[in-house]
Amino acid sequence: MRVIVGFGGGIAAYKATSLLRLFSKDGHDVVAMPTPSALEFVGQPTLEALSGNPVSSSVFERVEEVNHVRQAELADLVVVAPATADLMARLAMGRANDLLSATILTTHAPVVLAPAMHTQMWEHPATQANVATLREFGYHVLDPAVGRLTGPDSGSGRMPEPEEIFGFAMSVKDSSQKDEKKTLQGRSVVITAGGTREPLDPVRYLGNRSSGKQGVALAEAARALGADVTLIHAHMEVPAPDGVRCVFASSAEELRNAVLENVADKDVLIMAAAVADFRPASYEEYKIKKSETDDAAPTISLVRNPDILREVVSLREQQPELAPETIVGFAAETGSATQSVLELGEAKLRRKKCDYLAINEVGEQRGFGADDNHLTVLAATAEPAQVYQGSKYDVAKALLLHVMRP
Repeated sequence: MRVIVGFGGGIAAYKATSLLRLFSKDGHDVVAMPTPSALEFVGQPTLEALSGNPVSSSVFERVEEVNHVRQAELADLVVVAPATADLMARLAMGRANDLLSATILTTHAPVVLAPAMHTQMWEHPATQANVATLREFGYHVLDPAVGRLTGPDSGSGRMPEPEEIFGFAMSVKDSSQKDEKKTLQGRSVVITAGGTREPLDPVRYLGNRSSGKQGVALAEAARALGADVTLIHAHMEVPAPDGVRCVFASSAEELRNAVLENVADKDVLIMAAAVADFRPASYEEYKIKKSETDDAAPTISLVRNPDILREVVSLREQQPELAPETIVGFAAETGSATQSVLELGEAKLRRKKCDYLAINEVGEQRGFGADDNHLTVLAATAEPAQVYQGSKYDVAKALLLHVMRP
């Protein structure tokens, strides 16, 4: 689970650093996200050491990643401790003037706020009104503890202990996971995965380096979100997940037939399989032998395979009842001498005319077989590109929620 631990600018920030350790010790991927004023109370090196991740506080850092959107979509849980009176006021107004507030305004993850301030500030009608508003928004606001405050004063406004915040936050997440399973309830999705193999003779084939991990992650995430899932898979290095309907297709032609047989009346088709663009023009009945008298290698002629993605788009244009409502393509790109990966992806989206195109840059040490992924998702409409980065499961979940949103 990916947890954002936010820090407001209050003295209790020093104590809240223990939350980073509690979440990390429990096996979660933790991102510390202080407000600029919080860094006056606890240093960036401390937060990076305890979380194991880079720390940013401004939306003007890592701009190329649209960092607040990326962090918001990858987060499974956001916990803010301390949540100061100023920070809660800004959240209640929908302000987004630092990375933490912008991320909270963007995320769909559960948000837990642990207030910490002086008693008079907590009891002020403005603060109480802001807390009521935040709870109406669906944020989970703890009541502050009663005890010793900064200086000699005591009263209501003390931040709850980190262990209490941790336990409350985990119970919130457990509850949200039960609700999350209903997110795609009643929706149907067809996902293709793995790499096709085009037979040359009984021994050899033309193939590619796809492991099938991203397609399997998509199927697992869709199942976890409550969707009815059909996984049409070619050859994979990982097992197909339980709880989904699986159809095996070895070659591009077999995969084409399986897709056309399974997409009628489906909500979404996601073409994550690595489908071979070409196949041998002829299949040799017997293994091709080396000549004992001639060093020349055989010449293999290739022909184009069907463009499955474009065919499904055309089918939807002509017979919508036989095609899915939303069509998502994948593009594994290396770039070229004259065009970037993104430029090639944009051109492909225009050619294919699908609704979304997920682009990932691949190479010898990138993409294929890795456990993490970096996707840039382009839309046929004018909506801005979305960037998802993290484990293939996290990326899959974010992609599904984006393309299958109501």
